[in-house]
Amino acid sequence: MDKLAIIGGRELYGELEISGAKNSALKVMVASLLTADALTLTNVPDLADVRQLLVLLDNHGVEIDRDGATLRLKAKEITSTTAPYEIVRKMRASFNVLGPLLAREGEARVSLPGGCAIGARPVDLHLKALEAMGAQIELEEGYVVASAKQGLRGARVSFPFVSVGATEHSMMAATLAEGVTTLENAAREPEIVDLADCLNAMGARVEGAGTSTITIHGVAALHGATHDVLPDRIEMGSYAMAVGAAGGELLLKRGRMSLLGAADGILAEAGLTLTDEPDGLRVTKWGRPTKGTNVHTEPFPGFPTDLQAQYMALMALADGTSVIRETIFENRYMHAPELMRLGANIHVDGQTATVRGVKSLRGAPVMATDLRASMSLVIAGLSAEGQTFISRLYHLDRGFERLDKKLQSVGALVERVPDTD
Repeated sequence: MDKLAIIGGRELYGELEISGAKNSALKVMVASLLTADALTLTNVPDLADVRQLLVLLDNHGVEIDRDGATLRLKAKEITSTTAPYEIVRKMRASFNVLGPLLAREGEARVSLPGGCAIGARPVDLHLKALEAMGAQIELEEGYVVASAKQGLRGARVSFPFVSVGATEHSMMAATLAEGVTTLENAAREPEIVDLADCLNAMGARVEGAGTSTITIHGVAALHGATHDVLPDRIEMGSYAMAVGAAGGELLLKRGRMSLLGAADGILAEAGLTLTDEPDGLRVTKWGRPTKGTNVHTEPFPGFPTDLQAQYMALMALADGTSVIRETIFENRYMHAPELMRLGANIHVDGQTATVRGVKSLRGAPVMATDLRASMSLVIAGLSAEGQTFISRLYHLDRGFERLDKKLQSVGALVERVPDTD
């Protein structure tokens, strides 16, 4: 087991490549189950979650060929329609194989994923959407057992609240349903658009992705395609905030401001300069103190919940007070006590956190509690005086590709070292 050692106080300069989006890569990988032909994906990040999903796809009979960031998946024959607990429990996105298996094979048996460290995220909306398309669903010993022997059929699905996972899941299943499916109050995230682009390249007829109403005209079969996974907006925003905390200037290659939604305006208000360039997004922070600014998380194009922890680390050194309101997930302030170990002044009251900026942070041993919390501690460590040690790096490895190498390339003193505690 490793931990991350950071000596703070160094500004960041240079160019840093933004990897393919984890949250998009996982869903387009699942889409390979919808066709017997080969799906070739480029710009796929090498992350623990990606490797775990490959284990599950292999369980279903998918032929896998990986060459660097290029992944070729061919589900010529589905050899199993069961997604076992021992695989699904390790990663929530695994549950999304249910819809594609059901659409293609007429049956599926998939383990419930359970909750996670940042709060329960029930799959009720996923199941109700599939039932609206004609699926019969039962729960047996922790498994969802679904059947649609006559195939799925188009339906009108109105989500009571915005859900990225349910939107993606319904969209994939509907591609092979007979007739037209309309998804109302659909999620609008860039990853939704990326999945729709991939499905359309495979022969699907998906319209309206990126808006609150998505229409899918079912087709008899999908075919192979090649798709380039879009850049990871959460990684991009995280490194932008690292510049805000440590100072300096980075060109985030392949990044673009439009992927950040409301976060670009919030970061500009806080004192960062963001500029779109042909090769990527340039982020600059010189001299002047960061300004304390308020933020509340919202579905895209609002401020993303997956940048909330990182933003708290940035605000820890801001001039003034910032009020952060988390509206998406409960129990998502577990990083606050760890930031306080570094000297941050944070008060949490329910879903609201008040951050009063301090003059400096001080390095200390801290522990990652979830994926995004891990990155908040990295950002704080980069700006802290002295040395910070971050343990439980398996959280970080789930979502940030080669983080230590990337940061080293732009001047940070960061190293993975054995955790002997």
